[in-house]
Amino acid sequence: MAMIEIKNLKIHYPIRSGFFNRVTDYVYAVDGVNFDIEEGETYGLIGESGSGKSTIGKAVVGLEKPTSGQIIYKGVDITKKSNRSKIHYNKDVQMIFQDSLSSLNPKKRIRDIIAEPIRNFERMSDTEERKRVGELLDIVGMPADSMYKYPFEFSGGQRQRIGIARAVSTNPKLIVADEPVSALDLSVQAQVLNFMKQIQREYNISYLFISHDLGVVKHMCKNMAIMTRGRFVEIGTREDIYKDPLHIYTQRLLSAIPSMSPATREADLAHRKEVEHIYRDEESRYYNENGRVLDLKQISATHQVALPDSELEKLKGGLA
Repeated sequence: MAMIEIKNLKIHYPIRSGFFNRVTDYVYAVDGVNFDIEEGETYGLIGESGSGKSTIGKAVVGLEKPTSGQIIYKGVDITKKSNRSKIHYNKDVQMIFQDSLSSLNPKKRIRDIIAEPIRNFERMSDTEERKRVGELLDIVGMPADSMYKYPFEFSGGQRQRIGIARAVSTNPKLIVADEPVSALDLSVQAQVLNFMKQIQREYNISYLFISHDLGVVKHMCKNMAIMTRGRFVEIGTREDIYKDPLHIYTQRLLSAIPSMSPATREADLAHRKEVEHIYRDEESRYYNENGRVLDLKQISATHQVALPDSELEKLKGGLA
């Protein structure tokens, strides 16, 4: 049984207009998505800005109210607010934010920032709390005297590690990581990601890892979903997505991964231009008349893709 299940989740924002401020349309930020996260697993959500992936993350931690659908944690539907407190959901599910500076209160010392979740759920003496904060800083490779400093005294990578320390302070079962390394240099990204993997191994934490960077997601996630226009276009394992991408949008994202080899740079650039040309020509076939992503079709036990019927027939013919 999955630790958390997202079932037909929808988050629609009303558009109001006219003299009477009536609802005339909706923004379909999330429009019917389904996925499960197993205990100790990192599940990836990938898509460009505005695709709806961060909105899903906020709904999972309770910062966005779903229009409909269910978020089931250990068999309990936590879209009902009264259920969250019964099962200590707010303690078990924490979040790492994209902007490390704005997510840390500039007027508070690091000790108070990290200790805030602890104070919400536990009763510790001053000595116990100081010891616990020191242990959390040590887990993410920060010196103990960091607790007496302010956020502006640290680099971006250090602040993100402090954010991770705060997220793990309540011994959570799931952490929603929303673009946790996108604002960092490549070398610092590697440090932060390695800390996250180390913490996962030691504490058996699950991650919902949200990113637009397919290279980073490949390093972190075994299972993932590609998202655009509020819906999933492709779901699969790392091997499904990277070795056998079937949706035109997934192929476009993969072609955009920068080449690290000078020897293949020109060939990669030519491939990227070819995929972009195909995407522009074929894009309309992968969406309905309203621009909505088509329904997912089961390709294999682990692989689902939102393909038009013509492409599905071709695929079946090739497998026959």
